[in-house]
Amino acid sequence: MLYAVLMPSAPPPFPESVQPSGEPQLLQLSSVEDEPCLRADAARNRARLLEAADRLIAEHGVDGVTMEAVATAADVGKGTVFRRFGDRTGLLMALLDHSAKKLQADFLGGPPPLGPGAPPVDRLRAFGVAVLYRSAEQLDLRLAAQAGPNRRYAHPSVQALSMHVTVLLRQIVPDADCEVLAQVLMGYLDPGLIHHLTRERGMPMERLEAGWTDLVARVTQTRPPA
Repeated sequence: MLYAVLMPSAPPPFPESVQPSGEPQLLQLSSVEDEPCLRADAARNRARLLEAADRLIAEHGVDGVTMEAVATAADVGKGTVFRRFGDRTGLLMALLDHSAKKLQADFLGGPPPLGPGAPPVDRLRAFGVAVLYRSAEQLDLRLAAQAGPNRRYAHPSVQALSMHVTVLLRQIVPDADCEVLAQVLMGYLDPGLIHHLTRERGMPMERLEAGWTDLVARVTQTRPPA
């Protein structure tokens, strides 16, 4: 489940006298295939295609996932795969949707400090750590699914994460340009950077986690945890 993202390119700032106290409501992905009105047979086809793609990843890695291979594995026409997902990137992004929904459920309704009930700066730290480790677990898939600049930042899952960070920042540093700061923080969690630091530079995840904690402290002008 993800935040609604059908919004103006720049959401209006919170009034100075009002701070965002609640959590945004969980909403359905904007993808047509996930809408309740989707025909039952189309929904079954989509689920079968995703199951086939999961099997291909398990057997051959992400490189083994092509539109043709998925169609063959699911015993459907190649055109069906293109109609459901648009292209390979759309298919791979759909595979990541389940993980994205789980993460959203955790930070919107799970236990603190990731979920509600903890101070916003603690939630922001926990959010980054959760994204870091989940990205590391799915790094090859996330890299393969990463769209070009014209699509990467517009995807609902990416916008939902950025919105969550923006909401937390508005509670911590309300006088800052929180939308811009949110993008700075999200840049640290980019799968490409995680790949570079862990696989090309050999940095352990513990160092990336410490770096995130330090970055949050500097951006929010708060003390890091002892």
